[in-house]
Amino acid sequence: MLLMIDNYDSFTYNLVQYLGELGAEVEVHRNDAITVDEIEAMAPERIVISPGPCTPDQAGISLQVIRRFAGRVPLLGVCLGHQSIGQAFGGHIIHAREIMHGKTSMVHHKDMGVFHGLENPLEATRYHSLVIDKTRLPDCLEVTAWTETPDGQLDEIMGVRHRELAVEGVQFHPESILTRQGHELLQNFLRTPLVVDRSPGGRENPARHHDRGRATP
Repeated sequence: MLLMIDNYDSFTYNLVQYLGELGAEVEVHRNDAITVDEIEAMAPERIVISPGPCTPDQAGISLQVIRRFAGRVPLLGVCLGHQSIGQAFGGHIIHAREIMHGKTSMVHHKDMGVFHGLENPLEATRYHSLVIDKTRLPDCLEVTAWTETPDGQLDEIMGVRHRELAVEGVQFHPESILTRQGHELLQNFLRTPLVVDRSPGGRENPARHHDRGRATP
């Protein structure tokens, strides 16, 4: 079962539809209607953190879910979910250079993870005013996709992945009809090998040691 954390976004069920078309059994819970302990009891095989109209700090249990389950099941964050991954691991969320609402951009990528085998650059649809700060990205996260300035420099981060754990985020909306190869991107996520260690005492989770970008005692 794939668990979708719904951050009260109108695109959530578009994501659910795409994933269902790819054969996933999806269960949706809003970000203030379930606890991490209840999720633990459900034993999802994968988790997706949806887009949403707020900041990671306002996204219900999204940050808690990332901190609890990163390294235990594959995680994908979309838009707000992507930003939540950045913050959970110590990154900083800032205002984007330009507000994007239903605009497409050419996204360059490293042909890895969810981007494996996709067109490069990939035309993708963006709905966001916040981004992960490219100047203060934590060492544990790798930029996997980006937009470019006219002179070919990195403009805004469009994708990240954890260097050791099965955790990835995309800033754009793969479920938008204007995004090329959205199904293929989500299929790549569904092909991510399952992480078998579900025990609370299992592999150390680096995200548990960060809160709003600062190390916690």
